[in-house]
Amino acid sequence: MSHIDTLLFDLDGSLVDTAPDFYRICNELLHQEGREPIDYETLRLSVSNGGRAVIQTAFRCNESHPDFERLLNAMLSRYEAMPGQDSSLFEGFDSLLNWLDAQRIPWGVVTNKPARFTLPLMQQLQLAERCAVTICPDDVQRSKPDPEGLLLACHRIGRQPQRTLYVGDHVRDIQAGKAAGMYTLAARFGYLQPEEQPEAWGSDFIIDTPTELLPLLKSLIDPNAAA
Repeated sequence: MSHIDTLLFDLDGSLVDTAPDFYRICNELLHQEGREPIDYETLRLSVSNGGRAVIQTAFRCNESHPDFERLLNAMLSRYEAMPGQDSSLFEGFDSLLNWLDAQRIPWGVVTNKPARFTLPLMQQLQLAERCAVTICPDDVQRSKPDPEGLLLACHRIGRQPQRTLYVGDHVRDIQAGKAAGMYTLAARFGYLQPEEQPEAWGSDFIIDTPTELLPLLKSLIDPNAAA
């Protein structure tokens, strides 16, 4: 295996734990609508599938429901107004990013989350200035599982895809990374549905907890990779 000299992350469920924000907002809306609250774990598992999946899970309705778009817009408006209020890096990732920064190893984010939500969240968590590149659907014609965003990220920071590791918690992340010619890592600690089996995704690595990533990286990172 060639040494890795660049690290890219999916955002929700891979780098940042955003589920607490959606849990709070959805239960506020459920209360407003006179509905019973949803438990955290049930809601958490839907977050990587986007806002529509979150509303479907929280309100137990599909997109044909007459109130679906109203509820979706209400949730997104609240989220946009206070991005990252309850979100945080996953356990151990502050130390991980500090290590990458100290080693001058570039890292970035490639997400299917629109820029209007992603960029304020990155600012709120003080990641925007540290991050070498952030790619959102607004930057590309085709979102993941297409590799366009990952290849664009490498182009912008002058790195080679074949020496890049992409970390994600959804099969589309692994598909995109493999299509880009990158090494891939499946984050089992993310927002996986119970029936999902990351072993079947074909990633190069799988980790169960976020604290496993730093020791793995130390064994993979090119010691001469400083930007």
